[in-house]
Amino acid sequence: MGCYRTVVAGHKAANQQSDLQTQENPPPNNSPPVPINSPPWIPDAVEVEYLQACLHTNSLSGSTRYVSKTMDPHHETMDPTKMGVGRSIAVLTSGGDAQGMNAAVRAAVRVGLYTGAKVYFVHEGYQGLVDGGDNIRLATWESVSMMLQLGGTVIGSARSMDFRTREGRMKGACNLVNRGITNLCVIGGDGSLTGADEFRTEWSGLLADLLKKGEITEEQVKTSSHLNIVGMVGSIDNDFCGTDMTIGTDSALHRIMEVVDAITTTAQSHQRTFILEVMGRHCGYLALVTALACGADWVFIPEMPPEDQWEEHLCRRLAEQRARGCRLNVIIVAEGAIAKDGTAITSEQIKTLVSTKLGFDTRVTVLGHVQRGGTPSAFDRILGSRMGVEAVMALLEATPETPAAVVSLSGNQAVRLPLMECVQVTKDVTAAMHEGRFEDAIKLRGKSFENNWNTYKLLAHLNPPDVKSNINVAIVNVGAPCAGMNAAVRSAVRMGLLQGHNMMAVHDGFDGLAHGQIEPITWTGVSGWIGKGGSMLGTKRSLPGKLIEEISVNIAKHNIHSLVIIGGFEAFMGGLELVQAREKYEELCIPMVVIPATVSNNVPGSDFSIGADTALNCIVETCDRIKQSAAGTKRRVFLIETMGGYCGYLSTMAGLAAGADAAYIYEEKFSIKDLEMNVVHLLEKMKTTVKRGLIIRNENCNANYTTDFIFNLYSEEGKGVFDCRKNVLGHMQQGGTPTPFDRNFATKMGVKSVMWLTDKLKECYRHGRIFANTPDSACVLGMKKRSLVFQPLTDLKADTDFEHRIPTTQWWLKIRPIMKILAHYNVKLDTTEHTEMERVIKKRNPVVHMPLKMEEKVHLEKKTEQQLYPKEHMEKKTEEKVKPLEKKTEE
Repeated sequence: MGCYRTVVAGHKAANQQSDLQTQENPPPNNSPPVPINSPPWIPDAVEVEYLQACLHTNSLSGSTRYVSKTMDPHHETMDPTKMGVGRSIAVLTSGGDAQGMNAAVRAAVRVGLYTGAKVYFVHEGYQGLVDGGDNIRLATWESVSMMLQLGGTVIGSARSMDFRTREGRMKGACNLVNRGITNLCVIGGDGSLTGADEFRTEWSGLLADLLKKGEITEEQVKTSSHLNIVGMVGSIDNDFCGTDMTIGTDSALHRIMEVVDAITTTAQSHQRTFILEVMGRHCGYLALVTALACGADWVFIPEMPPEDQWEEHLCRRLAEQRARGCRLNVIIVAEGAIAKDGTAITSEQIKTLVSTKLGFDTRVTVLGHVQRGGTPSAFDRILGSRMGVEAVMALLEATPETPAAVVSLSGNQAVRLPLMECVQVTKDVTAAMHEGRFEDAIKLRGKSFENNWNTYKLLAHLNPPDVKSNINVAIVNVGAPCAGMNAAVRSAVRMGLLQGHNMMAVHDGFDGLAHGQIEPITWTGVSGWIGKGGSMLGTKRSLPGKLIEEISVNIAKHNIHSLVIIGGFEAFMGGLELVQAREKYEELCIPMVVIPATVSNNVPGSDFSIGADTALNCIVETCDRIKQSAAGTKRRVFLIETMGGYCGYLSTMAGLAAGADAAYIYEEKFSIKDLEMNVVHLLEKMKTTVKRGLIIRNENCNANYTTDFIFNLYSEEGKGVFDCRKNVLGHMQQGGTPTPFDRNFATKMGVKSVMWLTDKLKECYRHGRIFANTPDSACVLGMKKRSLVFQPLTDLKADTDFEHRIPTTQWWLKIRPIMKILAHYNVKLDTTEHTEMERVIKKRNPVVHMPLKMEEKVHLEKKTEQQLYPKEHMEKKTEEKVKPLEKKTEE
């Protein structure tokens, strides 16, 4: 998140005029390079999880999903401000609450009003729909103010038994018809959405019965002849097939990781084993992602019960970890964890096992409903807002023939899927688990879930092979530090060791590479790194240009065969300089990969960078506190300056997630007239009940309109109406522990990069030596739309503004109109691009499994390694490279 994901997709939205409130929203997508083909067990996509394709290609359902964002020349474009004129929309939340539901409600209400429609709240879910009366009320622009940062659902949720009966649904239909409502937006889980579809299917019959009873007129039957249904999935379990991330999942992961990080410190002090039980009665997503994000020793999930005699395996693994020097063990258990025979595996059962067999001091923590509480993360606010916008557009574009749809997230794109097909696949998962078809259950969860599971198994359940590859892989951090760097280093190191490589740590960036600050790094050497902020290796901004001679000497001296560069724009620039120096220095003809890691999110070739989600959440949390202060003092406008260099990603996303009135960025030029318009907007806003303002400014958005200038302008023009305050957030945006999204994103990027290097080394091995000088031997690993892709550094030069250190095309610029619409500005929305319904199920045939043994997947055959990387050739090559270089250095 998102899916961040963070992030998350952007495409449609709407707008209206007047004065008033705040806003927010999510991240979308951009141009898609061709994904690199990888073995199926390697994660090739990132989720927000927040990001990857949940049903990308599903062998169980035989489905393939494509986003249909078409530019149809025959598609009639309408004025978006008139699409909803004469129509009414009802919004309700049902089932279990989830953080981010309020963001979805807020967006649906405001975009509905923007289109000219009437929008109604349905309080207390389906029970409110049945009871009617004051439970169904008109919504206004101001009525959804200050909802964005609140957890749960402000309009209430309830599990209604009355709505399960036909009589109850008839009452609900009557209440809707009498108010002229024929569009229903439901936010809830699969049960709530199934109920909505049944309601829609029965609609004509319900109206006929109501007409017979005389409760409605024939005219009402004609005007309300069909009911449009669009669903948004709100569930912390992320148990709905068809979407990468459901609303609330990322926030739940935040709550879990806060507890895990706190418990880790006390566990280390006393050398304890902690068993944490998280929610997930039928879905192990929370448990699985938590295990990845904290580096747990073991995870129990309902989709994949442990093998027979797992008790012995578990105890052996915990004992091995302690023998390696680990002072704590962490075991994650989903509340619905089961054994292969279907019996429950409980936390207390595991505690008794570990305490009895190993004698370890073992404690159990059951997180419970704390996972549902708290403020929504930036990802969930953006996701909820984005889904709310798309849901309204789907309702207004629907016809009587359009099936009930669910608005979903795939990668960083919004998609519309047939609701009941998604429900059916979700039910198929449960059926597969009940029938003992656990491999099928994993696949039905989607590619993202399957990749998470395989990544976890690789990093947590395997030991390095005895056979070595004689390959040395160096890892270096470059540029400013950011949260998630250490997680990327950890996964890259461990994946390299699993491949039989020798992993080497380079301290202090390219300076350290030039001065020989290089040392081997082991499996236990990166223990505990996943949750640490900053850079444990040390990092500097200096580029290699003036140090090429020394760098080439040390690459030869330490016999480095490939290089992983983790960092921001400096890493990108440094990689380019190394590639350009290949013509002169043969030692640099080795495979290289750049992993984007910067809070600025300005590395060409990737929609998202490690660290950006953590920085975004830091900004949003600060904005929440500032807005709270402004709400108390009244008539106050706060001006917040964020980092990002010339890239406006943080400012824009923070504006979407925090509900800002404006976000000034370098990429979108503004003048004194724009500043004047913003002042007028705030002056009008102060006449309403929303007597506060929030303005966000990117640090380099304009050389003349500085933070001080804008502050002074607002202070002067607002005299007598509002006063102004300013805050410069500074380097706090680079600090803190990484969010779950950044931990998982970094973990997958590290794994993917080393696997790519392994394949590239085999390609580049010729005549007893490694020689890589083709453009595709030095790449950026980036997230593009739905996939992780490798793009040559040299190819990305054309898409780079080197002066301002940003890509020339940035996907998130497309969603800025949504931020302005939700803040009540008069902006136009392009409706020529529309999203079409996608199919989820084509056929459902039994899956034929031909599983590979883990040894076959991970361990390289001894013969192959000897042939590809003969030790004698490697040593000979090193001697040949070092001697002449040493002589040259002495001269």
